[in-house]
Amino acid sequence: MIQLNIKDEISRLRAVVLGRADSNGPVPKLEDAYDPKSAEHIKAGTYPKDEDMVVEMEAVAAVFRKYDVKVFRPKTIKDYNQIFSRDIAFVIEDKFIIANILEDRSLEIEAIEHVISQMDPSKIIEFPEDAHIEGGDVMPWGDYIFVGTYYGEDYPDFITARTNVKAVIHLQKLFPHKKVKSFNLRKSNTVARDNALHLDCCFQPLGLGKAIIHKEGFLVEEEYEWLLNFFGKENCFHITKDEMYEMNSNIFSIAPDVVISEKNFTRLNTWLRSQGFTVEEVPYAEISKQEGLLRCTTMPLIRD
Repeated sequence: MIQLNIKDEISRLRAVVLGRADSNGPVPKLEDAYDPKSAEHIKAGTYPKDEDMVVEMEAVAAVFRKYDVKVFRPKTIKDYNQIFSRDIAFVIEDKFIIANILEDRSLEIEAIEHVISQMDPSKIIEFPEDAHIEGGDVMPWGDYIFVGTYYGEDYPDFITARTNVKAVIHLQKLFPHKKVKSFNLRKSNTVARDNALHLDCCFQPLGLGKAIIHKEGFLVEEEYEWLLNFFGKENCFHITKDEMYEMNSNIFSIAPDVVISEKNFTRLNTWLRSQGFTVEEVPYAEISKQEGLLRCTTMPLIRD
């Protein structure tokens, strides 16, 4: 049995699901793009190739092996994007929560059935049909659960809005002993630099009391200020619009003082090392073209 245990984003990682990129299928049609960054690369003819993304994901798998983390991979579905395992489900405490994601992606959860079958069935939770949620918007943090959402009545118009207010309310019901803190995120279907697809695209809590944040990702100034006060302004690394676009906030913690980061994030990685982190650098620039990075491709199951 897999004894699920996730209470935060940074405790020592023991088991994780890492997505896969070996059979993504043909380049999507422009009208089928899920986000503006993918659309940019489809238009430009620079959409990532499977073989390049496989190399990048193998680099992450190698880091996990180095730190003795058990790695599960989805089974391959031919011609199907299975890179972003964080979207399809997430763990809080000892509960495995299956996300309500875009209908086109519903097969992805079946590809990890060999993992789910090792869990206590009573701990597996599905959300109601009208409560939309994806793992990139959900961050357990001790007594809190941070959730990215979009409050606007035009929510249905945004393919980039993935977690709704109903889901936030449902999370609070599931975890009555936690404080569920939601953040209204800036959405754009057409301009990648103006789009915070998930909370982890504009914010990430780290170990050693630090955090990465992108102010413009938040629509409500007070919610951004709340995070600054919570972590302490001096502990927050502010990223620019371009750095947000390159996914600088979407790194991944293996332990409170160990992170995996993209090798091109020079300014961020320098700062992290100056703050006492061990930074394991990997190439992930091809994967980032689909508006996701290290946190998006990983689904932690057990942390100490």
